[in-house]
Amino acid sequence: MSKSIVPVERTLPLVIDRLWRKPEMAKPRIVILGAGLGGAIAAFEVKDAVGDRAEVSVVSQGDTFHFVPSNPWVAVHWRKRDAIEVKLPPVFKKKGVSFSGVGAKRVDPGANQVELNDGVVVDYDYLVIATGPELAFDEIPGLGPHDGFTQSICHVDHAVAASQAFDRFVENPGPIIVGAAQGASCFGPAYEFAMILDTELKRRKIRDKVPMTFVTSEPYIGHLGLDGVGDTKGLLESEMRNRHIKWVTNAKVTSVEPGLMHVEEIAEDGSVKTTHDLPFTFSMMLPAFRGVAAVRGIDGLTNPRGFIVVDKHQRNPTFPNVFALGVCVAIAPTGKTPVPVGVPKTGFMIESMVTAIAKNLGQILDGQAATNEATWNAFCLADFGDGGVAFVAQPQIPPRNVNWAAEGKWVHLAKVAFEKYFLSKIKRGESEPFYEKLALDVMGLRKIKG
Repeated sequence: MSKSIVPVERTLPLVIDRLWRKPEMAKPRIVILGAGLGGAIAAFEVKDAVGDRAEVSVVSQGDTFHFVPSNPWVAVHWRKRDAIEVKLPPVFKKKGVSFSGVGAKRVDPGANQVELNDGVVVDYDYLVIATGPELAFDEIPGLGPHDGFTQSICHVDHAVAASQAFDRFVENPGPIIVGAAQGASCFGPAYEFAMILDTELKRRKIRDKVPMTFVTSEPYIGHLGLDGVGDTKGLLESEMRNRHIKWVTNAKVTSVEPGLMHVEEIAEDGSVKTTHDLPFTFSMMLPAFRGVAAVRGIDGLTNPRGFIVVDKHQRNPTFPNVFALGVCVAIAPTGKTPVPVGVPKTGFMIESMVTAIAKNLGQILDGQAATNEATWNAFCLADFGDGGVAFVAQPQIPPRNVNWAAEGKWVHLAKVAFEKYFLSKIKRGESEPFYEKLALDVMGLRKIKG
């Protein structure tokens, strides 16, 4: 079994432990980086798949799970942050999974090691990267909640800050801009937040005082980074017209200053078609994503943006003992667009990656070849506060076998139910209860090909 290297002051207890152990007690070590939507479920499912044949450890930045899809609700006070959080250490302890919340500083796949932020270096036999992305606010001057002038809902901390900015806004309402900047790869939350804001402003009886504009790098409304799903173009355009939300597509945000966003609308040939100087009193813009610093720039592991390169079995071709899932995975865009548009990694798609990796690790520990392939099917619920849009894409990347979208008030209710269900699943340490699998089978949604 590979061992851990620690600072000198911590070495003696570890040496005693190693001398006490018998060689036959050594087990392969599986390390999972990240404990978000994908990483937490991966820990549960990998542990279930390998049992006592391997040690499973999780390294995360912090010890709390946040249900990210609820962040738009936090930003308008429909949820408190503690309602969408789960403390992870007791959950993992119950599952027999080791846990560290100090975060990873750097991965060294050539040495099969991860350096943690506290200086500890952990060896691994198999690594599962589920870090999620780094948010590239700095690529556009003035963008973001830290050193900029726009809000974000990408993290619960951002959503809480956005809720405070929203409180100030309702005291003195004015124009709102919501959208997704060039290079963004997750458009659903932007649409959700625009519609949720519309719903909340109507409840407060101030919607008539608030002009709203949706600014997006997509070539058309409803593209979603997926070249549309079903009639998402028609459904979302109709929804925005009904809610009196104007839009700018093929939008490149050049800079943001207090109360003013500078946008270039790009033509098909790449030239600047129109420039817009859009005033705002409140704005939420999703940024582009890139790989986290712990992996970015590692030759053979990542692409130029720092996303992990994987094959059809979720394995890195250069370092085959490294797997990856979720937003950190490199996926080529669906086609060329005037403004860069990334591909989203939706919840069910991520869970299909989790299942493939867990099954493949089980096969490898049995001395077999890894054969499982994730379907990358997408099932998404986009909540609009008083309704919503649902879509199914099988597979997520076109051409598809199933390409379907629908709308209705039931979507909002389904999203609320899913939030409660997923949080309860995390608290229990379960990856896929039998009744979830049964429901997915009824809908024809499968996580593994074949």
